Amino acid sequence: MTSPADALFGLGDAGAASDREAQVIVVGAGPAGAAVAHHLAAAGVDVLLLEKAAFPRDKVCGDGLTPRAVKQLIGMGFDLDQPGWQKNKGLRILGAGHRIELPWPELASFPSFGMVRPRMELDELLARHAQKAGARLLERTAVTGPVLDTSGRVVGVTARPLDENGRRIPGSAGEEVTYRAPIVVACDGVSSRLATSLGITRRENRPMAVAARAYYKTPMHDDAWMESWLELWDGPVGASNQLPGYGWIFPCGDGTANVGLGILDSSKMFQDFNPKDAMRKWLANTPEELGFRDENLVGEIRSAALPMGFNRKPHYSRGLLLVGDSGGMVNPFNGEGIDYALEAGHMAADIIVQALARPSGVSRERVLEGYAAALDAAYGGYFTLGRGFAKLIGSPTFMKFATKHGLPRPALMRFSLKLMANLTDPRDGDAHDRIINAFSKVAPDA
Repeated sequence: MTSPADALFGLGDAGAASDREAQVIVVGAGPAGAAVAHHLAAAGVDVLLLEKAAFPRDKVCGDGLTPRAVKQLIGMGFDLDQPGWQKNKGLRILGAGHRIELPWPELASFPSFGMVRPRMELDELLARHAQKAGARLLERTAVTGPVLDTSGRVVGVTARPLDENGRRIPGSAGEEVTYRAPIVVACDGVSSRLATSLGITRRENRPMAVAARAYYKTPMHDDAWMESWLELWDGPVGASNQLPGYGWIFPCGDGTANVGLGILDSSKMFQDFNPKDAMRKWLANTPEELGFRDENLVGEIRSAALPMGFNRKPHYSRGLLLVGDSGGMVNPFNGEGIDYALEAGHMAADIIVQALARPSGVSRERVLEGYAAALDAAYGGYFTLGRGFAKLIGSPTFMKFATKHGLPRPALMRFSLKLMANLTDPRDGDAHDRIINAFSKVAPDA
């Protein structure tokens, strides 16, 4: 018998009975994919969520959740007072001999606190949350490419099952399987096999960063502030041996802190930069009592690329939507990607729900094409500002001047925090909000 939701979205008994068919396929169960799947399932959509790894699994990330991400988690029904969520008051910035603490702003639009949760835990929490809402999660399922109809539209994906070690299963048990759906969402990360298979490749004129990250046992594991280090030194502070890049220390509350550093490709040092080596040199010159030494290292130092400022577009093409890193949705101002993955995932799900309520064809396509326009309207101008900022901070001269003369000015730094974290009220905000919103609105969203 066809359910009311199936009838509304045009899925009959035959489609509902197949484990390899769905109304929507989401590829990748990170924050982007889990958010899409959760919101779709909560709306009654039959969604299949395919994940290459098996949970729990790690991802290289700073693990910091600013108030933008916290708002999405609250909206999804998470109880952030449960154990494992480490709350923080704001950002502590160190540089040019200054140490300042900037609380998250008091806004109507966002909560006034941030969180830290290791991706090893966060991603599984989000994926299981989507499952509870009704999404069908298949782990150890490596998507190999899209399935196209005769018009070139994406109507599904091919995938192979993997064993517990993430390897291809030999014999017939490891044969490629086809999964079908009229809409597919690519949340498959920075390299995005699905996007590139449709010719949607990285834009070389958009910023890219590389970052290294590790966990260390430290007495500051429950510090109330996330830290940002604007200067990294290979030796005594103030010496001539300043390292390129910028560092962070994000307390996890479990005896460890997430510690890392990154560098933008706008830096002249980018090509020769070894983030793991630079990280060890920097941490060797941090205070001994903080514990950031190899004997306190938990696991290993790992690195990854950060795709920024919409570096892959269009975000919708021929039945395929891009969400999260696959669409380059990392903020060029601060390297944050989880909040935009969650927000864009929610946005994509809302649009897909409306699209599925239309007849297939031109009417449905018109709704789906609105996804890219909605992203540009929400973030296009702001990310354009961020791309300009990314070019500026690649200059050591600019950063030295900005750090020396900006950090001593509290009002300027409060403005900078709002700008870099994209935290403003759209209406009835203060002067800082109005300035940031105005600049974002007039900046082109190309």
